[in-house]
Amino acid sequence: MTIAPERPALRPPAEPTPPPGPGPERRRATGTLRASDVYAVLGAAAASLALTWLLFARLLPFSGAVGFVLVAYALFLGLYALLVSFDEDGPAVRDRIAGVVVRTLGLVLLAVLVFVVAFTLWEGREALVHLNFFTEDMSLAGPLEPLDVGGILHAVVGTLEQVGIALALTVPAGIVCAVFLTEVPGPFARLVRTVVEAMTALPSIVAGLFVYATVILSLGMERSGLAASLALSVMMLPIIIRAADVVIRLVPGTLREASYAMGSSRWRTVWHVVLPTARSGLTTAVILGTARGVGETSPVLLTAGFTAELNALPTSGAQVSLPLATFELVKSPEPNMIARGFGTAAVLMLLVLLLFVLARIAGGRGPGQLTKRQERRRAEASRRDAARQDARATAPADRSASVSPRSTP
Repeated sequence: MTIAPERPALRPPAEPTPPPGPGPERRRATGTLRASDVYAVLGAAAASLALTWLLFARLLPFSGAVGFVLVAYALFLGLYALLVSFDEDGPAVRDRIAGVVVRTLGLVLLAVLVFVVAFTLWEGREALVHLNFFTEDMSLAGPLEPLDVGGILHAVVGTLEQVGIALALTVPAGIVCAVFLTEVPGPFARLVRTVVEAMTALPSIVAGLFVYATVILSLGMERSGLAASLALSVMMLPIIIRAADVVIRLVPGTLREASYAMGSSRWRTVWHVVLPTARSGLTTAVILGTARGVGETSPVLLTAGFTAELNALPTSGAQVSLPLATFELVKSPEPNMIARGFGTAAVLMLLVLLLFVLARIAGGRGPGQLTKRQERRRAEASRRDAARQDARATAPADRSASVSPRSTP
């Protein structure tokens, strides 16, 4: 008996091996700073300075610091584009040039800001070191008096009162008007928005003349800090309305729809949903309005006049502000008065910075972020809800245990 040989097991045909491809595409790292980028910037800067010096000093009859800087910057951009083109293609070269232009403009603006602040502090350093500069007024200080006599207390008080009254008038009115423009659209809302946009470019002298003609001449009110506050309100109100309108329109519509689905009315939705969501942006709107009004000089001069004495009553009598005091002091030819003027400008900058920090602390929390007090109240409400749910769950069991079973006859 012969045994048949075993047949090999059938196997599926092997799939053909695909040819090797180029592999996955490597992504370009757009946010990584490479050594070649640093070398390109430094090389282009050094070459542009050298070429500009050669043009101004040896080849061409050019002179002047401004022209030197402009020519050097133009050569820097061209040389930087040439160096980058050795390693990158056209879109990447344009992207690098745009990035360099944006960064240099930012550095220029920062340098100008630092120069203005440093120059003001340096010129007013002689007045800022005296304590009487912050605790006295100028009623006993003449043009020739030394810096240890007189101060700007009257201007600080005037600025705080005028800006405070202006904010008390413009913040509620501006936010209400912005809510009206956003939540009640229509022909009248479009008209109001057009008027507000036109008033944002209103010259300050026009606002001062308007208040002077209507409030002081027509109504008979005397020139005072209150009249100056009304003039500042005219300047600040359109800025606050315009900025608040833009911020409120950025609130997602789904939040409003969710509130309406819960049965809330329109104004309850605005109060509990829209305004809390836009709180940080509304704070920015108030800051912009304050920055517009706190530095005005001509409206205060027309409506409040000028005085060297302290007047803490804004409803009567002349009252001066920090910008107006700076303007009057710097006009003097005496070095001590000029130093007082720069010191007043430095105090104004510090006061504005303090107001902005306080405003940012008060309204800088983002949507959904709660204060410590609100977190404690929410935790207490959650504990009360949990206790109420436990009481409801145990109540039916207690009632069933207290009822005795009915006996059968």
